[in-house]
Order: sequence, then C-alpha cells, then structure tokens
Amino acid sequence: MLRPFALHRPRSLHEATELLAKHRGEAVLYAGGTELLLLLKEGVLRVGNLIDLKRVPGLGDITAENGRVVIGATAQHRAVERSPVLRAACPIVAAIAQHVANVRVRSVGTVGGNLAFADPHSDLATLFLALDGSVRLWRRGRERDLPLADFVRGPYETAREEDEILIAVRLRPWPAGTAATYMKFGMYERPTLGVALALTLDAAGREVVGARVAVGCVGPRPRRLPTVERLVCGRTVTDILADAERLAGAAAEAVEPMDDLHGSAEYKRDMTRVFVRRALEVAGARAMGQESHARYPYTVIV
Repeated sequence: MLRPFALHRPRSLHEATELLAKHRGEAVLYAGGTELLLLLKEGVLRVGNLIDLKRVPGLGDITAENGRVVIGATAQHRAVERSPVLRAACPIVAAIAQHVANVRVRSVGTVGGNLAFADPHSDLATLFLALDGSVRLWRRGRERDLPLADFVRGPYETAREEDEILIAVRLRPWPAGTAATYMKFGMYERPTLGVALALTLDAAGREVVGARVAVGCVGPRPRRLPTVERLVCGRTVTDILADAERLAGAAAEAVEPMDDLHGSAEYKRDMTRVFVRRALEVAGARAMGQESHARYPYTVIV
C-alpha cells in the first residue's frame, strides 16, 4: 500500500530544481515510475514528495545532434522502439527496446528512469556502453556530460548529485561497415547476462579496425572490455572466428561477476565466456555477409 505523498508536476527544469531545493532530502524525481512505485509500495523507500518530470517540454524527444543520437530522459521504451531517428542511426537500440521487460513496462518505463535507477540487470546500460554513451545532467547554472561508465557506480548507485536532473543520454552511432549484435540470456524479465559486441571493418571489409565489447548483468555494473577490444583489432574476421574461444576466455577473466538470485559468480563467469564466443560468431558471420541462424534457449539475439 502506498503511503501518502505530494505529487508535483513542474513544467520546466527550473521549476523542477526549485522543488528539489525546497523539499531537499524529502523528494525524489519521477519519470515512468516502474521501479520507484514498487519500492514505495513495499515500504523500501519513503518520501513525502514526488516530482513528475513527464510534463517538462523536450525531455521526451529523440533527436540527432552533431553526429550523435540524443534520447531524452522521459522517452518511453515504446517510443525508442518506434523512433525513426533510432531506426535510421542506431537500429540495434530500437530493436533491443522491443525486448525490455514486457509491453506494460515498455509503455510506461523511461530511458532516464532506467539509467538513473542503476539496476545491475539493465539491457540499455550495457548496450549504451558499447555506443560510447554519456548522460547529460542539469541543474541551475550548470550542465555537464558524464560518460555512462562513470555515471553508474554500482547497484542502484549513480554519480548524480542530489540537485541534478538527468535530462538525456547521448550515443555515438557505429561507423558504416560495422557488424554488431546484442545477446541476452535470462529466464525472467530481468536478464541474467547481456553482451553487446560490434566489429568495424576497413574499407576492403577484411580487417577489423574498431571493436566494442560490453558485458552487463553479471556484476555490480556493466563494463566495457578494452583488453578484449584490443585483442580483436587489426585481425581479419576469419582469424577472429578461429580464435573465438580464447577471446571469450579473456572476456570471462575481465568481468567482475557477483553472486545473486540469478546465479553464482562462477556460473556468470562461465556464461560470459559462452556468450561472448557466440556474439563473436554472430557478428563475424554478419561481417562476412552471412546471417547466423543459431538459436539458444532463453536467449534474445538482435
């Protein structure tokens, strides 16, 4: 049962920050509320004031800006799924949005809420790392961009200061000639593991000149794996596929898994090895103009 609270619906960022200052320590920001309202109902969190950001103009926009894609904090997952901007510039983001939780959550939940909640089992945070994601934080007199890797500090913990509002996430689309995949495994709505992998080829389509590898849901926060990215670059796709098992082993060594209800740390490390190898095989096949038809139980492949 929800305890009584005051609901505020500001129509500007300035009004929202004034409310945060007025109710300092007794207010939380509210976008989709899919996670927040559950915490309130269970009594895990108690607040006297909710500040609803959905009526602030522009916070739900999805736009292209100086070679990047900008997703407003209150953009719902369904809007991401259907966005013409994302379908053109980052189709993998629109495709993944179709597989976030369930349709009820996607119709209400927001990108900003997902990132600000910092649930370790987040598809978006993992994928956005592989797209050089950064978040834009706003407060009166200051606006700053922070890499997503620095923003998410751990389970349910971010670098957002108390008087700051997360207003957008910025993504850098992969260059032309990039073959990519996102794979997630899970028997419930929250994934047990997520792997985002992208291989950018040279003009001849032979050698990998850029790589992005990110693994999430196995540890306290998603992580890019630069050691694995360096091992991949400068090699042909054929060579990478022949060496996929060793590369996947390096990924498994690089993650920091933790025990939770989804499995033990040892189990998650082994799953990382298995799914990075599979992601390399899928992305490698796409890089060679083929399409992998592999299907695995409880797995989504985009």
